[in-house]
Amino acid sequence: MTAKHIYIIAEAGVNHNGSLIMAKQLIDAAVAAGADAVKFQTFKAASLVSQEAPKADYQLQTTDSEETQFAMLKKLELDETAHDELKKYCKQNRIDFLSTPFDTESLQLLVNKYNLPYIKIPSGEITNAPFLLEIARTGKPVILSTGMSTLGEVEDALQVLAFGYLNTPIKPGRQAFEEAYAAPEGQALLKAKVMLLHCTTEYPAPFEEVNLQAMDTLREAFGLPVGYSDHTPGYTVAIAAAARGAQLIEKHFTLDRNLPGPDHKASLEPQELAEMLQAIRIVEKALGQPLKTPTVSEVKNKAVARKSLVARQTIRQGEEFTEDNMTVKRPGTGLSPLYFWDLMGKRAAKAYVPDEQVTL
Repeated sequence: MTAKHIYIIAEAGVNHNGSLIMAKQLIDAAVAAGADAVKFQTFKAASLVSQEAPKADYQLQTTDSEETQFAMLKKLELDETAHDELKKYCKQNRIDFLSTPFDTESLQLLVNKYNLPYIKIPSGEITNAPFLLEIARTGKPVILSTGMSTLGEVEDALQVLAFGYLNTPIKPGRQAFEEAYAAPEGQALLKAKVMLLHCTTEYPAPFEEVNLQAMDTLREAFGLPVGYSDHTPGYTVAIAAAARGAQLIEKHFTLDRNLPGPDHKASLEPQELAEMLQAIRIVEKALGQPLKTPTVSEVKNKAVARKSLVARQTIRQGEEFTEDNMTVKRPGTGLSPLYFWDLMGKRAAKAYVPDEQVTL
């Protein structure tokens, strides 16, 4: 990730429905769209959720309402062999392989075996201090999603990450976390390793609850790079986030929104993903630089579009310049109209015919 390149993650998540073939098709779609990375989810259902945990409302609407969350997630697990295949397939297709861990075993697999460049921390884990500490102690950069959280909770999470990155022998605890966060070394590590993602944790997220300006608040409050994880219908808000300075955009996608499963309905289809990528790359170019100066393309148009001081009528040599005998017309190759008042009352050093450019 760089400040000039908006890193785009095509979030496959669990939209493979437990099928390795479908997972590879999702990778193909992400590659065709031009995404920088395709991301899955790595978890053991038994470590993630209790046997009788209820589903979220959106999951009840898109899956069997009689099925527990555990049963739903168990069907969506990808085993280590599947991960091997997907990592290899991503490498062959020159796209970054990413996955979100939801438990310690999954984290260790992603770090130790697959050496992921980043660890994505989902919004639901932002208060899971023991897990945040484990993640930071791997030394890996993290992308921290902040859905459902307050600024205070984000700061709490950053305190734990700072402590973990420092990797001191001090016993973990609230005071130790606060001290690590306050230390210059802790702040330096956070700036080097952490990106915050603004996010609204609802599927699909209502437009009126996006609060995209909160992305600016995160940037200003913590001095860290920020991005946006988009759960809204379509991709208009993702484009707006890119224009607002997001350095990373994450968006769920699927092969077909009509497929069974918890996340398909709130995902883009392949053609929409490609359209989003194209639009964001255009925005990326349009953002340019903060310097306000004529561009290469504009310079050649200045003479045509701007105006010069010209004689409105015949002006005799020695005659005074007045508002009646001077005016402003194209082209802009002569004296700037900014000098209009400087010439008032002065006498013409030469005679001018109508439309002739006036000189000092």
